[in-house]
This record gives sequence, structure tokens and C-alpha cells, in this order.
Amino acid sequence: MKKKNFYLLLLILGTAFWGISFSVTKLAIGPNQSALFLFYRFLMATLVLTLVFWKHVRNIEKNSIKTGAFLAIPLVAGIYLQTLGITHTSASQCSFVAGITVVIIPVFKLVFYRNTAPLKIWIAAFVALIGLFVISVKENFSIGIGDVYTIIGAFCFAVYLIQVEKASKKTNIIPTIVPMFASCSLFTFVLIFSSQQTIVWIPEQNNFWIGIVFCAIFSTAYMYSVSNIAQKYISAERVSIIYLFEPVFGAIAAYFILGENITSRLLIGGALIFIATLISELKLKWRKTEKLCIVEII
Repeated sequence: MKKKNFYLLLLILGTAFWGISFSVTKLAIGPNQSALFLFYRFLMATLVLTLVFWKHVRNIEKNSIKTGAFLAIPLVAGIYLQTLGITHTSASQCSFVAGITVVIIPVFKLVFYRNTAPLKIWIAAFVALIGLFVISVKENFSIGIGDVYTIIGAFCFAVYLIQVEKASKKTNIIPTIVPMFASCSLFTFVLIFSSQQTIVWIPEQNNFWIGIVFCAIFSTAYMYSVSNIAQKYISAERVSIIYLFEPVFGAIAAYFILGENITSRLLIGGALIFIATLISELKLKWRKTEKLCIVEII
């Protein structure tokens, strides 16, 4: 199996962890601060990955620390805003709206880097945008504050994915992973003091700590490490479209964990997003001699 296909499978598995994490996070935060939850999540992920990548940590260079800290800025902003979004809307809707990253990335690349994505990516992004519209825009064409937080977070996350793609092309991305999460821990620690909520450093709720363990190990340490390494072989646009499996898993998890309803809007929008994912993975070949258009999955 090619490395590219291997990482595709690992990313899809990771999107399942991410999808589940929306419900787990909503259940875990409860009355506690979002920043406090994220601080413990990133801190535990940092400790776990320090053990996993000890060889790189032991021989870490200053440039890796700087790159990791730089990548942490849009990552923390994106995750923090989307975590706020979860507290103001349903977990299933938040997971679907977060998928707007797939539309933002090719636009950002075109505007800021003059880098045009393949036609299939634009088609996939357009189909995904329709799906997101079906899910998030209400009958009176209004949009909730939770969706606003989530959409702004998606812009930050798009910046993060583009920067990871650029960094992975220039250097070995693995040594930057632990510094990145260590920086995320520091940034979220500072955010704790920006809230007017009373700080309870050791919450008594078991759900809080269960959520920390799940999100730190599976949706943070595993998923972001795989994602960063995979972008050496897979473009940011394609990675973002693969991430659209996340809301499908998110809706299923929200149904079973939180008892949220799966509405017809979620089903229709989810189907369009899934179709967008397939479009992004199609490769068209035109053979003049046979005058046939051949479609392959790559």
C-alpha cells in the first residue's frame, strides 16, 4: 500500500475520533471553562507525545520549537472557537458547520498564494458548501451564535492546515509536533484567565476527566500527529475534504451519546458532504484514442 493511501485510511479513522469528540467535549465541559478543558487536553497530549517522539524531543532544535509555536497559534484559535461553538449549539450541527474549512482553503490559496486548486477540488468544495447551507441556515436565513463561532474557527483551522502543508514541504514536521502542543498548552493556560468564570482547577465531574483522556489521546495526540505527517503526501485541500467524514461520525455519536435528533436537514446536508468527499478523490483520465473518460479512485 502506498504511503498516501495508508495515511488516507489513518485520517479517516481519525475523523471518527474527531466526530465523537464533539459529543464528548459538550458532555465533559458542562459548567466548566472551555479554556480549562483545552488546557488539560493539550497538556496531556504533550506528555503522551513526548514519550512517543522522545528521540526527536531529546535532540530538538530551536527552529523546530519556533515552527511548532507558530503552528500552535491558528490551531488554538480554531479549536477554542469551535469549542465555544459546541456550548451554543448541538454537537452534530457544530461538527457539520466545522466542515466549511474545505471551502476556505482553496480560496485562501488562490487569494494569498496564487495557487489554484484542481477543478475537482472546487466542485467538491461547492457541493460541500451547499451541504453546509442545508444544515446550518435556518428557515428565516438566520444563523446562530454557535455557528458563527464555529465558522470563524474554521477560518483559523484553514490557516493552520495551509501552514502545516508549507512547513512539511520545507522540513521534517515530526520534531515540531511536541513543541506545537506544548505551545497550545501555554496559550490555553493564558486564555483561562481571560474568562470571568470562577476557575475550578480540579473539576469534580467524572465526565470532565473522561473527556480529557479521550480528546487528548485520540482526537489530539493521534489525529493531529497523523494529519501533520500526512500532509507531506496529501495536499491541504484534500485533507480538509477527508475531514468531512468527521460530521458524519459526529452526528452518529451525538445521537447515541447525547440523544440528539438526526434531522432530515442533517441527512441531506451530510449526504452532499459525503458526495463532495468522493468527488475530491476521483481522478479523471481522457484517452484520445478510445475517446473514453475513465474515473478512478486515488
